Amino acid sequence: MNLSTLDLSIFGIYILGVIALGIYASRQGQQTKRDYFLAGDKLPWWMIGGSIIASNISSHHLVGAMGVAYSRGFVAIAMEWGAILIGFNALLWIFLPFYIRNGFYTVPEFLQKRFGAATRTTYAVLILLTYIFVEISAVLYLGALSLHSLLGFPVVTSVLVLAIFTGIYTIAGGLRAVIWTEMLQLAVLVLGGVALTVATVNAAGGISAVTETSKDWDLILPADDPDFPWTMYLGGTLCISIFYCATNQFIVQRVLAAKNEWHARMGVVFGDYLKFLIPVIITVPALVAPKLFPALEKPDLLFPTLVENLLPTGLVGLVMAGLIAAVMSHLSGAINSCTTILTVDVYLTYFRKNASEVQAVRFGRIAGVVIIAVGILCTGLFITQSDKPVFLYLMNAYGLFTPGIAVMFLLGILWKRTTQAGALTAGILTIPLSIVLEFVFPQMPFFNRTGVVFWTCMALCVLVSLATKPKPEAELAGLIWNKESLSLLPEEREQQRGWRNPAIWWAIITAAVLYFYIRYA
Repeated sequence: MNLSTLDLSIFGIYILGVIALGIYASRQGQQTKRDYFLAGDKLPWWMIGGSIIASNISSHHLVGAMGVAYSRGFVAIAMEWGAILIGFNALLWIFLPFYIRNGFYTVPEFLQKRFGAATRTTYAVLILLTYIFVEISAVLYLGALSLHSLLGFPVVTSVLVLAIFTGIYTIAGGLRAVIWTEMLQLAVLVLGGVALTVATVNAAGGISAVTETSKDWDLILPADDPDFPWTMYLGGTLCISIFYCATNQFIVQRVLAAKNEWHARMGVVFGDYLKFLIPVIITVPALVAPKLFPALEKPDLLFPTLVENLLPTGLVGLVMAGLIAAVMSHLSGAINSCTTILTVDVYLTYFRKNASEVQAVRFGRIAGVVIIAVGILCTGLFITQSDKPVFLYLMNAYGLFTPGIAVMFLLGILWKRTTQAGALTAGILTIPLSIVLEFVFPQMPFFNRTGVVFWTCMALCVLVSLATKPKPEAELAGLIWNKESLSLLPEEREQQRGWRNPAIWWAIITAAVLYFYIRYA
């Protein structure tokens, strides 16, 4: 499509604005590890919640999840809302106190303190593979696919432009630049999403078109469904959600940068509200789209189709800016998380234990350049995987890497008898077990496969732990969950009186999500 001058102006101003804001933010920090990787531990709750969701929502939602909703219906929202009930609850009520009170830079540091260096390294390897092959390359591909569909830009050119523009401010400013730009990107993303939703619903016949689809809203599907069997809630969804929301450097890094534990908790709860709202904005247009475009060849092309055919001049530029906002915020978060892990868990741990603050930051920037280059190369993998919604391939890929990680963290924090040998068994076997199951049972839904691997890893971890010597209890102080973990530290309890209590706001959003699951089961 040919963008008008107004659309191009809006789009161009947004791109330049993000880069300028990112560079400005990079100049506000100091050349220290804490400032570069954790924004100086000064984030308030609203920036934590906003940045969690801005980094989470990306082109695989605007493009991928919208494609799933077009082809499969309301169930596409299940993974997003399931995160509120499972993953973010695990972060809020189980893991968060231990991350904050121990002053960690990265999630793997918890594993080293709990088990030893080998588990930390295992996590670092698994998570870097996940970020490169799932987060960075997939997001680049889907963003480039949309730019190609709408503007005719070659996919490779779009990949390079997106990666370079995002890399400039991310590498220059670290987490501070990432957070500042993510808040702008979240606002543009929401505005663009609302504009597209309103235009699509109006074209389909108004609110009545949405309510008409409600008779087919199902969040619980039969066990033989190829993509979303109800059995996924027995293990696959549980495993992926806990990994992604509670043990994932990509998400947790924002919590680690909080002013204090109250801001961290309130930030996660605020993220729950955004996690409830934004998937609705993404899903509703897809539910009514079959009335307008009943025979799309590829579901992943729904987003550019709606933009091209339904939006007036001006709004096209805004929605395109929203798409690029989603891509850039997700990319910047993934790149920053990769550089943090490579610096703190690899470089400073194994190569330069006595590196200065300046040397650590310099290595982080070099690592960022390498990560971007590898991510660009890996986008080619997705070009051959586009015969069904790419969002499903992303979930499938998560299932390869995440069961062992979820087991290491869950048993490590909930069961003091867990040993390093048990945790390593779960972490090392997660990929081989996943590959074997996929080869032996190729028709098994990936959620079920992930669940089987998750529970198998947990059983093996328990057996090996019982057969090996545990750590002395004295070394586990402050690392095992207990009821005191639910409360703030005494010096912060004054902050949560009355309506400032995160538990109140948590209860409201949890009740809202449960209503939909019960109503549309």
